[in-house]
Amino acid sequence: MNGTQSKMARAALGLSTHDLAKLAGVGRVTVVRFEDGGTISAETSAKIEAALVEAGAQFSRRSGRIGVTVPEAGSA
Repeated sequence: MNGTQSKMARAALGLSTHDLAKLAGVGRVTVVRFEDGGTISAETSAKIEAALVEAGAQFSRRSGRIGVTVPEAGSA
């Protein structure tokens, strides 16, 4: 997962940067830095990804394309 995918997933899940930071156990500024293309540790990136996956996001990368899928609203 990269910062763009994080931002896409967070938006689709209706999470603010504050919400994601709380779920991942990291600082809000860290989430913003990551989504803006800044460098964060692999451990911190893994925490953010795990929080988004737990919330329902799935990430893909193939043939130079990245993607994110989330459950449709109302389907759990």
